[in-house]
Amino acid sequence: MAHIDYYFTVLSPFAYLAGDRMEQVAARHGADIAYKPVDIMALFAEMGGTPPAQRHESRKEYRMQELKRLSKLNDMPMNFQPAHWPVDPKPSSAMIVAAQAAGADAGALSRAVMKAVWAEERDISDAATLEMILSETGIDRATLAPHMDAAHAAFDTMTSEGMANGVFGAPFYVVDGQRFWGQDRIGHLDAHLAGEL
Repeated sequence: MAHIDYYFTVLSPFAYLAGDRMEQVAARHGADIAYKPVDIMALFAEMGGTPPAQRHESRKEYRMQELKRLSKLNDMPMNFQPAHWPVDPKPSSAMIVAAQAAGADAGALSRAVMKAVWAEERDISDAATLEMILSETGIDRATLAPHMDAAHAAFDTMTSEGMANGVFGAPFYVVDGQRFWGQDRIGHLDAHLAGEL
């Protein structure tokens, strides 16, 4: 069975705009997915990336054009300057890792968290907001509790692991040593899993 290591940050607009396309690809090829939220600022610092706020104005303008195009093309509503961004991604990231460990739908939870940021103007660093998101996705908080301590520790571990695997941005998909960066490379991931690349 193929395996996809999915490195992302819940703060990434491009991870949000990926929607569930990666999950559709995985289902088509019988691949399993490991959801691995990372500290994107640590990744940028170590791997040569530049945080959005520090980029040249032309790059900022292009990024905004891209987001608007992708939002329309993917039919995904989006607030391009969300009220609660950036915020601390660690609480929601740990929740996602714990959900996977508990056998819950970590993909659905990831998408709900990102939708909260990019489409619903909700603060994902707020505990009450996270509880509501869990409830909305049908995940019982009690099932996550035994996994939360390990999930919090995993955030730094997954970030370091991502760097070791050549991950330098988000979303990032790694399969069999092949790396695919960006939601616009999901088609390439599909072709790879089909044996075409």
